[in-house]
Amino acid sequence: MNYKTDSISIDGFTMKYLKFGEGSETLVILPGLSAQSVIPLAPYIAKKYESLTKDFTVYLFDRRFNVPAEYSVSDMACDTVKVIEALKLQSISLFGASQGGMIALTIAAEYPELVKKLVIVSTVMHIDTKRFSIINQWITLAEKNDSKGLYLAISEKVYPKDYFEKYKQAFCQIAKTMTKQDHERFIILANGAKSFDISNSAEKIKCPVLYIGDEYDAVFTDKPEKEIEQLLGINDHFEIKMFSGFGHALYDTLPDFCKIMLHFLIQ
Repeated sequence: MNYKTDSISIDGFTMKYLKFGEGSETLVILPGLSAQSVIPLAPYIAKKYESLTKDFTVYLFDRRFNVPAEYSVSDMACDTVKVIEALKLQSISLFGASQGGMIALTIAAEYPELVKKLVIVSTVMHIDTKRFSIINQWITLAEKNDSKGLYLAISEKVYPKDYFEKYKQAFCQIAKTMTKQDHERFIILANGAKSFDISNSAEKIKCPVLYIGDEYDAVFTDKPEKEIEQLLGINDHFEIKMFSGFGHALYDTLPDFCKIMLHFLIQ
């Protein structure tokens, strides 16, 4: 699978991105909160989503490189749109997972002319104290520069137990590559979700929406899909697919994930 990584500088910031595929349609992927940038995983990502590349040219955008001291989900969405527009991407299909889903929801609500279809995975319409509690535990580990503890804490929550145990040692090895700057960046990005709330703008999302989640999500444990279905269900083109046993990161663990997403995007 051919791919390229690149960066674009605009309006005082730089954002890295991954591009692959040669399809006539455009798919933008917004990853969730992670301990480090996912751009170094480009070969794995391009291979994973290879089945989409006949129909889509795929862009995966990282968060901006030089994040300010305070950086909300709304700010992340604004910066992402600036980059999308700078690359002259139009009528995009948008896929966001977890915090990336929050960004995607914000873009779909605030820039409806840009988004053709929306796929959101393991995400929420708003963050309250309860929903932020797990993220806050991760922030505490990052503040202590505990790379191993952070990687294991995140991985244990987002993956099913058997998957976590299988790759536990690999997570410990990857954690060794974290820098002080990685910890500082993670803290800012994680705190950016604290006051997120798109619930009052749900009616502004007009495009077809697919929500995919796991019934036993260990990050957002209070069944956020119920609120999502209630708020987005007024959309005539809203679909929801719930699974069990694949975890918060079911975009990695659900075997048919790409097939499900592709069916929705091209139907």
